Amino acid sequence: MTSLTAPPGTLTLVTVAAVWGVLAGALLPRPAYRFSVRPEQAADGWRGTCPAGHPLRGWLGRARCGTCATPAGPAHAEECGRRAILAPGTPPPTAGRLAPTPPTPSSPTPSTPSAPTSSTSSSLTPSTPSAPTSSTSSSLTPSTPSASTQPTSSSPTPSTPSYGPGALLLPTVTALLCAALAAATGVRPELAVWLLLAPVGVLLAVVDIRVQRLPDPLTLPLAAAALALLGAAAVLPEHAGRWTTALLGSLALAAGHLLLHLVNPGGLAFGDVKLALGTGAVLGWYGWPTLMLGTFAAFLLGALYGITLTLLGRATRHSTVPFGPFMLTGAFLGLLIGAYAA
Repeated sequence: MTSLTAPPGTLTLVTVAAVWGVLAGALLPRPAYRFSVRPEQAADGWRGTCPAGHPLRGWLGRARCGTCATPAGPAHAEECGRRAILAPGTPPPTAGRLAPTPPTPSSPTPSTPSAPTSSTSSSLTPSTPSAPTSSTSSSLTPSTPSASTQPTSSSPTPSTPSYGPGALLLPTVTALLCAALAAATGVRPELAVWLLLAPVGVLLAVVDIRVQRLPDPLTLPLAAAALALLGAAAVLPEHAGRWTTALLGSLALAAGHLLLHLVNPGGLAFGDVKLALGTGAVLGWYGWPTLMLGTFAAFLLGALYGITLTLLGRATRHSTVPFGPFMLTGAFLGLLIGAYAA
């Protein structure tokens, strides 16, 4: 009986957290694709269709279009690969059939009107379908097989229905992060909070890397969920943090980032200010030293990355780099140290 009531071992806890990370990370490719769009490219701030134009349903899951994955014959191939098959200057097939009509230049034969029989024979000889039909068939044959073969390589068709990368990378990264948090936190109430927030952090980092954007539907709910979940963890026994410092840390870190944004809007975007509400809450849970450590790690990593790009000639002093991934990485490192030291 004592073995049933005893807390699980560290290895078991880490394994369960890693499995959770795999399952949660497997749901991220689709929202990562839908949110990875610049505001000027989508009125709602997210994509509503796959690259082939089919409407997307749901927000969680693999980046795989069900319509593209279901073969529907030549009509489906033409729908999925229309832009890739027909170039802007390519005439439609009906125009290709009218192209052989230029035999009309043979009409100059009426210069010998004296022999009507010869005119009739000359008018009949070019109409012999042997030569024109071969030309029409040769002109039409390239378009017909291209419509059935081209979509497989240039557009999402039944063989390539996936429209977003990360099917293996996102679950792997999320699993590693969750396992590390479980190993550092142990059996504490706040571990459930970290495991729930970690996939959202991975999603934010991916979107910011792709399009340098931190969507409001992710940053603001992240801060609200962090404070609400930590408030619930604060009333449970054996927790190792304080909800008051989490709230104050959220406000303080957001205020500091807002000041930097007002001083240099091009150096720190307003989306980073809203993300600081969430990272400040999770870092503030373990106290002000953890908050300062995570913030310092974020700016240090961002500075090192920018200096490296400059030295390699891939960026200048005026280039912009996404800062959200460094904020999230700093928060992760701060949580690991804060949870282990608590």
